[in-house]
Amino acid sequence: MLAAERGAAPNTLAAYRRDLEGAEELLGELANVGKDQLSSLAGKWADLAPSSVARKSSALRQFFGFLVDEGLRKDDPSPALPRPAPRRPLPKILGHGEVEALFQRAEMEAESGNPLAIRMLALLELLYGSGLRATELVALPVAAVPRDAPFLTVTGKGSQQRMVPVSRRAQAALARWLEVRNSPSSFLFPSRTRHLTRIRLYQLVKELAARAGLDPAKVSPHVLRHAFATHLLEGGADLRVLQTLLGHADIATTQIYTHVDSAGLVALVNERHPLAGSASQR
Repeated sequence: MLAAERGAAPNTLAAYRRDLEGAEELLGELANVGKDQLSSLAGKWADLAPSSVARKSSALRQFFGFLVDEGLRKDDPSPALPRPAPRRPLPKILGHGEVEALFQRAEMEAESGNPLAIRMLALLELLYGSGLRATELVALPVAAVPRDAPFLTVTGKGSQQRMVPVSRRAQAALARWLEVRNSPSSFLFPSRTRHLTRIRLYQLVKELAARAGLDPAKVSPHVLRHAFATHLLEGGADLRVLQTLLGHADIATTQIYTHVDSAGLVALVNERHPLAGSASQR
């Protein structure tokens, strides 16, 4: 159902499977459990982070809803599930200087002409310059590379497609990569089997950070996506535009980035609000 009706991505399906199988190990056959058994999960999950409990409860809640909808069960015991109130963690942030250090190192290494170094620069440009998710980036087909218009066609969560602008820097890096890319694969960043994996991309970014003199623990593909959003917002980008660029279904997900530049937001209100100059004119 998740795959056919909701278009859930393979990683989402795998996460749901892990959560359901984990609950079944604790409770037995899930289709037959009652409210008392479900309520006992609060104690069994006591050592987990609130966000993990919320995710597991959500998976079970949707599972029991599916059983009821399909007529496989008459009652829905999910109200007995734990309902923590997780606080959305603030994203890790890279400063402009740290991003610059990454690019300086990547550009220096790409000057050697090494295809892997040129590929790393192209990956970095798309992570920070276009804000792509790691999964979206590694799965890009060659056909997604812009020819006439400076946009990438990206397939995001739920198989939703969106157009993502590509900077002149990223276009140049992609052009260099295509010149040295020696593969018949339909993927832009191929591997020996299919395409570069998310795990390998994660490792490559960490390794680059270390060579650039940065703490690898602070740097990841997702942190670079956060940096893309944070720095655009600092530059005055509209939140709705940012939502579109990031491929967020809900504006509430995008709003987490408003914490990063509170001083800038106050200044924006003081400068742009229609009544901003009223006090000085009295």
